[in-house]
Amino acid sequence: MREPRGQYWSLTTVLLVSLVVCFVVQSIFEHSSMGENFDNLFALSLEGVKRGYYWQLITFQFMHGNILHLLGNMFFLYFFGRAMEQMIGPRMMLKLYLLSGTVGGLCQVALCVAFPRFFNQGVVGASAGIFGLIAAFAASVPEQPITMLVYFVLPLTFKARWFLLIEAVLSIAGLISGFFTSGGIAHAAHLGGMLTGIAFVKWSGWLARTGGMWQPVGRRRSQRELVKAAAQRASRRSGSSGEELPPGEFISREVDPILEKISAQGIHSLTERERQILEAARSKMAKR
Repeated sequence: MREPRGQYWSLTTVLLVSLVVCFVVQSIFEHSSMGENFDNLFALSLEGVKRGYYWQLITFQFMHGNILHLLGNMFFLYFFGRAMEQMIGPRMMLKLYLLSGTVGGLCQVALCVAFPRFFNQGVVGASAGIFGLIAAFAASVPEQPITMLVYFVLPLTFKARWFLLIEAVLSIAGLISGFFTSGGIAHAAHLGGMLTGIAFVKWSGWLARTGGMWQPVGRRRSQRELVKAAAQRASRRSGSSGEELPPGEFISREVDPILEKISAQGIHSLTERERQILEAARSKMAKR
């Protein structure tokens, strides 16, 4: 049931390549005589916003402090970006990503306005946008297990909602500690990104339209066609009442309602008879 591989890059791939390209450009300028001017123009800062450099709310999301900062963000973007792109499509995923980063940047700027003595560093990094993707993922499929490699060695599995809660607690703790030490991490931006991701899920309406199913729209259509074809073959040999119906009518009367019910209520809502119909279709597909 694997779909044919597309001939174009996914949005997640485009974003990953963009981060690398922007980091290379940033490094070139920072090691030249224009380094300070480059950061002043494109890294997010309270002073820059006051000067009207509003583009910094976008450009700071494509800059990073060092190679480890970049690789860490790329790691999380690869996994959660792909998941959200499949769930809501590339356009909505891009909106969520940039909106989360922008709101996170505004939160960090607001913190600088409120407490300039403690929070006055410039901000760079894709973390706020990525935290928006993580939060949206956890809010839509909170029970989905996530396996992370601690220090890239030790596997640790927990539910998505717990992962989000841990990240939120760490960000709040880091924000509080910022009043006593200078950690150099924009925790307010992280929290702003998380809140944007959660709000996106709760109020945008796409989760209700998809029935809360963590499944690509395109793949769901492909499976629908495969199940229809299998059910058509099963109906010809089955001893059930479907044998008496023409294939087209059997699909519309028996299979389509089941597929709509799964889309609206989830697979756990199926009755034993509905499961038998799909199981018969599945068995026929396995024998192809």
